[in-house]
Amino acid sequence: MGTKPATGHVWLGIDVGSVTTKAVAVGETGAILAHICHETMGQPARQVVRGLVELGAQLAEVRRKPRVRGVGTTGSGRSLAAALVGGDVVKNEITAHAVAALDLVPDVRTVLEIGGQDSKIILLRDGGVSDFAMNTVCAAGTGSFLDRQAARLGLAPAELGELALRSKRPVRIAGRCAVFAETDMVHQQQIGHAVEDIVAGLCQALVRNYLNNLAKGKDLEPPFVFQGGVAANRGMVAAFEGTLGHPVTVPEHHVLMGAFGAALLAKEAGLASTRFRGFGLGRMEHRTASFDCDGCPNACEITELRVDGAVAARWGGRCDRWQRQGSPAREAGVEA
Repeated sequence: MGTKPATGHVWLGIDVGSVTTKAVAVGETGAILAHICHETMGQPARQVVRGLVELGAQLAEVRRKPRVRGVGTTGSGRSLAAALVGGDVVKNEITAHAVAALDLVPDVRTVLEIGGQDSKIILLRDGGVSDFAMNTVCAAGTGSFLDRQAARLGLAPAELGELALRSKRPVRIAGRCAVFAETDMVHQQQIGHAVEDIVAGLCQALVRNYLNNLAKGKDLEPPFVFQGGVAANRGMVAAFEGTLGHPVTVPEHHVLMGAFGAALLAKEAGLASTRFRGFGLGRMEHRTASFDCDGCPNACEITELRVDGAVAARWGGRCDRWQRQGSPAREAGVEA
C-alpha cells in the first residue's frame, strides 16, 4: 500500500483576469500543492466555480483532510471571486505579483509582467513596492496581440519563441501601435524576409513598446523577474535580456504568480477563521442579475450576486448604499 496523503492547512489564491482564471493552493511552507488555469471566456463566475471544484479534487490527492485557513483573490474580477467563494483577502494585481516575486526571488528589484490583455511593471526596493505602472490601453504590448500574429503566420502561439531564437537577422518592426506593427509585418513578409526573422523582430518590437510605455523615467535595476503568460515565449525573454543587458528570471509557475501571491497574502494574514464556502460550491446555485436603484436621480445600475438564493454581493452604485447591504468583502473591512 502507498503512503496516504498528509493532512495539513492550506491557503487558496484566485486570480480572475479578462483572458484567464487561475487558482492555486499552498501549504504550510508556502509551496504550491495544486493549481488550475482556464480561459475566462467572458464567464468569470462559472470559471471560478469550475476551477475551485478541480482544485479541491487535486488537493484530495495530496492532502487527506485539507483544512482551508484563508482565501485571497486578485485580478480584475477579484471582488466577484471573493463574494462568490467566500474570500478573506482582496488585493490588487500589483501587490499580489510583487509578493509572489519576492517569495521566489527575495532580492528582485524589477518585475516585468505581461498578460493576455494588459501589462505592468513593478519596482521593488527594500522588500516593498516603490513604483509601478500599468498598461491596459495599447494592445501591441500584450499576449493577445502575439496570439493574433501567430495565427496570421499560421503558427501556434507556443511556436513563436523557439522560432524567434533561430533568427540570425531580426527585422525592424514598428512596435508603438498594434495596427502599425501588423502593417510592418505584412510588408516584411512581402519583401521576402524569413519568418523567424519577422517573429524575432516582433518580439523586439513588443519589448520596445513595453519599455517605452511603462518604464519611461523609471530606474530599472536587476535582478529582473518576468511573469505572466507571455513569459513562456523564449523569444520575448531573449529580447528583454538583449535590451536590458541583464539575465531575466522566469519562475516555473509564471502564469500563476497573481494567484500565488494572493494565496501567500491570505496565509500572511494569519486569520483566525475563514469565510470560504467550501469546495462544494459547484453544487450551489449562483446567479447574477441587475436592477436600477431608485434612491436618487443617478439611477445607478446595481449588479447583484446570489449564492443559493442569498445575496452574496452587490456593486455598481456611485454610493455604498447597496454595497453595505450585500458585500462580504466590504463588511469584513478587507482592502480592495
